Amino acid sequence: MKTEFLSGEKPVKDGAANLQRGIETVGGWLYLTNQRLIFEAHAFNVQSGRTIIPLASITGARTCWTKFLNLIPLFPNSIAVATKEGTEYRFVTFGRQAWIDAIDGQTG
Repeated sequence: MKTEFLSGEKPVKDGAANLQRGIETVGGWLYLTNQRLIFEAHAFNVQSGRTIIPLASITGARTCWTKFLNLIPLFPNSIAVATKEGTEYRFVTFGRQAWIDAIDGQTG
């Protein structure tokens, strides 16, 4: 992980993931800590960089569909993470229920 840990922050779970950013699905790595959900994009993506979601802002995580061009449902293999700010982040992960359980375990 390239993102530095905050004081008292500890890793909980990590794995390969894709993040839907507009019409592009960005490949990278997803990290769950006891304080944040962090997505770090691979450098070769058009949209690179990090997405950091403080756990305090997460209102829930649920299963959802991966969408082609962010419109057409393709596969039921994603998770949607909703925030208090009204933003929904969609991640394609392996073992999506384990991710949802881990997120709920940290935010619950």
